Order: sequence, then C-alpha cells, then structure tokens
Amino acid sequence: MRETKSQLKERTEKIIKLLKRAHPDAKCALNHSNAFELLIATILSAQCTDERVNKVTADLFRKYRKPEAYLKVPATELQEDIRTTGFFRNKTKSIQGACKMLVEEFDGEVPQSMAELLKLPGVARKTANVVLGVAYGKSEGVVVDTHVSRLSHRLKLTRHRDAGKIEKDLMEIVPRRNWIEFAHLLIFHGRRICKARRPLCEECVVEELCPSSILKTGKVPRS
Repeated sequence: MRETKSQLKERTEKIIKLLKRAHPDAKCALNHSNAFELLIATILSAQCTDERVNKVTADLFRKYRKPEAYLKVPATELQEDIRTTGFFRNKTKSIQGACKMLVEEFDGEVPQSMAELLKLPGVARKTANVVLGVAYGKSEGVVVDTHVSRLSHRLKLTRHRDAGKIEKDLMEIVPRRNWIEFAHLLIFHGRRICKARRPLCEECVVEELCPSSILKTGKVPRS
C-alpha cells in the first residue's frame, strides 16, 4: 500500500536520525576556504569526483585567488589547469563567465541569494544550493547529485528522475532544518554503504526503512 505524505515524512525523519548517527562526519567534501573557492570547486565537480577536484584546486587556488585573476589568464591556460576534471573547455567558459559577472555586477563577491546565483554562467540549482548551504548556511533547497538521486530512489522518497523534481519532492518531506545536511548524509552513505553497483544492505543502518533492500527483495536495486 502506498505511503501517505505523513507516513513518508515520518519515515524520512527516522532515516535522517539514523544516518546522522552513522555518519557524524558528513560534510561538504570539496576543499575551500571561502564562498568563491567553493563556487569554483563546485563548477569543476560536474561529472568529476570530489577527490580529483581537490587535487586540481590545491594548485588552482594558489594560482588564482580572486575573480579578476581568472579573467586575466588566457582560456587555453585555464583549460590546461583544470583539464583532468573533464569537460575542461565548457568548465573554463563557465568559470570565466561567472567571474566576469561577479566583477561587473556583484563587486567581486559571491551573491547570497538563489536568484542572483542562478544568473551566473555554469550555475544551476545544485551549485547554488551547495554555495548557499555550505558557505552561507542558507537553506534554499536540497542538493541533488548522483548519490542523492540514487538513494532517494532506492529509499522511495521520489519517483522522479529529473533533478529539479527530485529536489521538490525532498523539500516537501525533509524538514527544512535538515535540508543542508540531508544531502551530505546521503552522499556519505552512498559512498560508504549504498553503492551504485551493489549496496551493502547487510551493513546499512536504514535497511529496515528501505523498500529496495536486497535482504527484502532478493535483487540488487536500480541505481
């Protein structure tokens, strides 16, 4: 029988409580020292692991400290600096475009509203939510990356595949006070336990609350 919205909210809160105990260290894995560095790192993280991004930004953030610095360098040089993150031409275009707008419209500062962040080239809701939540502590939405999408489906918290629709579903059932940490919890749980190819259901703290558990269905759930 399909869960009511009230039942779904109650199950979701139980999941959050258990995941907080299991992953007390859950946080943004992208190394940064300010909102601007986080913005750049998040743009680079598209289709790339956080580990790889951190290796690249270790040098990148020493070389370029402000938006103006990214605008002074030739695009070809910046492309080489970030090549190993993949899609380096598009990412270079996004980074330099975002830096140009930061300088021209926001006095070189990363804006603190969803509407303003979404004006920046290369910034969609995922990136904006990361910056707002991690750098500024503002809960404007829920970050939906591959881990959050996968686990939300396995836990039957959404039926959608579109990131925007998944986020909307999560915002309706996750308490707003948990919007920021919820994504971190799912990401850490996805990396450590609920892996894409074969989730470790026998080690999962939320297995009893998961409709897709191999222990219940006998089948490996879809990613």
